Amino acid sequence: MTWKSSPGKPDQDEAVEQEIGFHIAELTEAYIAQGMSPEEARRRAKLEFGGQEQVKQQVREVHVSAVFESLAFNLKAAIRFLRKSPSFSIVVILTLALGIGANSAVFSAIDAIILRPLPYPNGNRLVALYQLDYKGRDANVYVAPVRLEDWNRLNSTFQAISGYYFDDLSETSGSLPEKVTECLVAPRFLDVMGVSPALGRGFTPREEHWGGGLSAIISYQYWQRHFHGDSAALGQKLHVGGLSYTVIGVMPASFRFPKDDVDIFEPSAPDAPFAQRRDVTWFTVIGRMKPGVTLHEATSDLATVQSQLGKQFPKPDAELTVQIAALKDAVVGETRSSLWVLYGSVSLLLLIACSNIAALLLARTTEREHEVSIRFSLGASRLAIVGQLLTEVFSLALLGSFAGLLVAAASARGFHLVAKTLPRAEEIGLNWQIVGYTLVAAVLTTLLCGLFPALRGTRRTLARSLASGSRTQVSTRGTVQWMLVGTQITLAVTLLIGAGLLLRSFQQLSKVYPGFEPSHVLTFQVSGSWGETTDMKNVVQRIDRTLESLRTLPGVEAASTAGMLPGVPSQYQIEFKIDGKQEPGHPILADSRYVSAGYFDTMRIPLLVGETCRQASNTSDVLVNRAFADKYMSYTMPVGHQLSGAVYNDFFPQGMIRGIVGDAREEGMNTLPAPTVYSCFSAPDPFPNYLVRTHGDPMAMAETIRQRIHEIEPARSVYAFAALQEHLDDASSENRLRTMLLTVFAATAILLACIGLYGTLSYLGRLRQREVGVRLALGAMRNQIVARFLFQGLRAAAIGCAAGLALGMGLSHFIGSMLYGVSALDPPTYGSVVCLILLIAACASLLPALRAARVEPVEVLREQ
Repeated sequence: MTWKSSPGKPDQDEAVEQEIGFHIAELTEAYIAQGMSPEEARRRAKLEFGGQEQVKQQVREVHVSAVFESLAFNLKAAIRFLRKSPSFSIVVILTLALGIGANSAVFSAIDAIILRPLPYPNGNRLVALYQLDYKGRDANVYVAPVRLEDWNRLNSTFQAISGYYFDDLSETSGSLPEKVTECLVAPRFLDVMGVSPALGRGFTPREEHWGGGLSAIISYQYWQRHFHGDSAALGQKLHVGGLSYTVIGVMPASFRFPKDDVDIFEPSAPDAPFAQRRDVTWFTVIGRMKPGVTLHEATSDLATVQSQLGKQFPKPDAELTVQIAALKDAVVGETRSSLWVLYGSVSLLLLIACSNIAALLLARTTEREHEVSIRFSLGASRLAIVGQLLTEVFSLALLGSFAGLLVAAASARGFHLVAKTLPRAEEIGLNWQIVGYTLVAAVLTTLLCGLFPALRGTRRTLARSLASGSRTQVSTRGTVQWMLVGTQITLAVTLLIGAGLLLRSFQQLSKVYPGFEPSHVLTFQVSGSWGETTDMKNVVQRIDRTLESLRTLPGVEAASTAGMLPGVPSQYQIEFKIDGKQEPGHPILADSRYVSAGYFDTMRIPLLVGETCRQASNTSDVLVNRAFADKYMSYTMPVGHQLSGAVYNDFFPQGMIRGIVGDAREEGMNTLPAPTVYSCFSAPDPFPNYLVRTHGDPMAMAETIRQRIHEIEPARSVYAFAALQEHLDDASSENRLRTMLLTVFAATAILLACIGLYGTLSYLGRLRQREVGVRLALGAMRNQIVARFLFQGLRAAAIGCAAGLALGMGLSHFIGSMLYGVSALDPPTYGSVVCLILLIAACASLLPALRAARVEPVEVLREQ
């Protein structure tokens, strides 16, 4: 009696007990026949047979041993198979390495950026909080210190709420000022993040209040760079922004929030005299929800709190509402959709690779049918043969996966180099999750590639197998192979459509005129502090003095400042009033930008009417672009009218319209020029963006500018030198990376599909040599044979194109929001894809067709 279940299963134990019972019954009957009583006979039978549990264990050990022996035999056979067909094995391994490696690489990015929780304790409870003008009149999401404290005090769903903002300052303890990024944090910041300094301590409640002392916690990276990792850094002084701070702690190396380049954390006292106005906002707010609290509950709770504040402080709290988002979602942003598109694309690529390998394995198992028939004749079961074939495929998939891990590791390093703007990019890399994912991919690939060929190759009877190996066979249809080729072409067309649409979009963007001249413009910043804004007159004078000095440098054509860089996405839309009036139901919404005198000359934005900003940067002058004038003031000449913000805020732009300038794509190359209001003010913040137009290479002027600023501001550092074009390139880096990767995937898919088409025609050509020989002997022309094979290849390609077009049209809406100037159903793209596929398919089919037509009829008939 045999057992088919694995060791230890209940049905196997039952079968063993039945077998033991059968043998004991046989012995009992034998003893009864010898004259013993039934009771004595059964007792003697049990004694002679031995302990039943011992017998069961022996049987289990025998079956476990058989399983391992079978596995070892299959592995040895697989190794022999790999050695016997090295070229076949190498092709399969490399194909799988490419498919699994690319898939694992993209998954590593998804795992690090999207799936993995933030690297903080209970990171799923961290949220970002924003204040919003409920009428949509103000895009400001920053929160006033007093409101932040009110939220923290009055809510019932948060463990703590805190916030932060940045200063770019100079550390002056060395021979030269060193630029440092300072993160000023509200009370409870470390509690919200759930971290503690790796060295030293956090801020005390006294240090978090006004006048409580100047203390600082430094980042691990700054500790290594400035103090060389010396623990004696605790207690040392840092001279930052004219103040002296005592180092009290060092953050862990893994802590990289709110951004990677933070050097120093310092407390920002909410009870400071300058922090008491409710319309003065600067904090980006974060919070930690209590255990079990949902996002909806937290939002409702804070909405109630804000409603209470609105009754207590009608201006401006009654006009505000609260929005909450998971902090991880705020960090990841719109990158999520791009990564999922890439993952879907690379999964299609893996399916193409699997189809390709399945076709190869089908051809291989067909050639091994004689071997399979012999194994059947020797008594092997179909299950055993299928197991051996799957073991061979799994060995190939495992080797391909190991090679794929190398591809994934190299790709992860590539992400670090070409995707610097991706959030959490530094976390992308191989780990045990990626290795496990790759092994799972190997198992699934084994089933996808090997199961059907293994079942198909072992389904025939011995007689039929021998018949198919007979020399009287003259043809075979290869239906399954053609289905696999059609699948590959279908998926390749789908990928190529996506890549083609993105390439067309990128091409359209490259033709866009931004409305300004980015070439020969150098950008940089000079360190400053928000603390300086208590004397704005002095800040304005400092920045104006710097600009005047820069304009005198040889090689400098123009110089100016701007709150936001032109062409870099940074929309800040607010609602305006014209001459103090608002038309009900027709809000005047416009992008608000602060620029200094000389900005329009620096950027070469044409002046259409009136005059540009005057040198006195503290005047209340504004300019509007043509889009604003056409949309909101087409009924009158805009120059001379008064513009002001529609919400309660003393800091909103207001003044007389002095001129109209041309439209510029200030918010990004892929965004049409929006109505824009330019406020003439050189100091929108203490460290604005400087823009300098040079006669030659802008970066060649960097050192000269650095020296000039050091002469007039020796205590300040100059940093972030870059050509404006570099910023524009960085702004489109995600789009460029997405397009580049999808194009590479599509090109690889086409290559694999063509290899599959070539291999299928070559395989069928070998099987049909007898048929071709007979046809030639009966008078068929060789060009007819070529045309017949070529037609087969093009027919498969045409069917695949039709299916691919339908699938591509269905999936194209997923990338519709990523396109510019191109429809998701762009006819030139679809037509180009079809023509390209048919052309490549014809080239891939031609060589096998010519080879098939070179058959000599005499030699084939002699073999009969």
